[in-house]
Amino acid sequence: MNDSMEVSDGGVGDNEVLVDETKSAPDDRAERGPLDVAEASAVRPYVDLGSIKVLPREGLQLRLDVEDGTQRIVAVSLDYADSTLQVQAFSAPRSTGLWHEVRGQIFTQLSGQGLSIVEQENEFGPELQVDLVNQATAAVNRVRFVGVDGPRWLLRGVVSGAAVNDLDAADKIHELFRSIVVVRGDLPLPPRDLLPLRVPTAATAAAEAE
Repeated sequence: MNDSMEVSDGGVGDNEVLVDETKSAPDDRAERGPLDVAEASAVRPYVDLGSIKVLPREGLQLRLDVEDGTQRIVAVSLDYADSTLQVQAFSAPRSTGLWHEVRGQIFTQLSGQGLSIVEQENEFGPELQVDLVNQATAAVNRVRFVGVDGPRWLLRGVVSGAAVNDLDAADKIHELFRSIVVVRGDLPLPPRDLLPLRVPTAATAAAEAE
């Protein structure tokens, strides 16, 4: 998965299309998540991965996805409820959102590859469901692209496994996505830059084990 998002600047010209810059998020985001670090409880035992904090729970397995060559951590994959939720956090403007624009970019890129794509609504807002073909086995696997705009950040998730079709598994993955805390930080990053991730400290790793 790409660790940055190169999308148009939203300008309008003779051959350009207006971009929806409104924030895409559930009305109760600030109460139920995904949360900004300023909204989260300071006493909960989060696993601190830098720009993303994850609340441990029974049955959750956490993996860090590393970029070949640079060995930079570019995503967090959470295995839970027979599903995988891969998450990334990106910098965003303070007053506008990115998910509508990014979703359009994903649709254009993947449909250009001949992939089948369906746009649907979930509790977070609009999502994309994409049928990916395994080149080795020719098997078709559907994945879901979800996103939520927060204060100066976009949290993007890719869902695979049981939560694509099973409602009970989907509810569990949605609750997991809501439990994530995003730490934007004070770095002057341009919009769409990947927020930095890191290996958890010994203290947070111990909390995860408990």
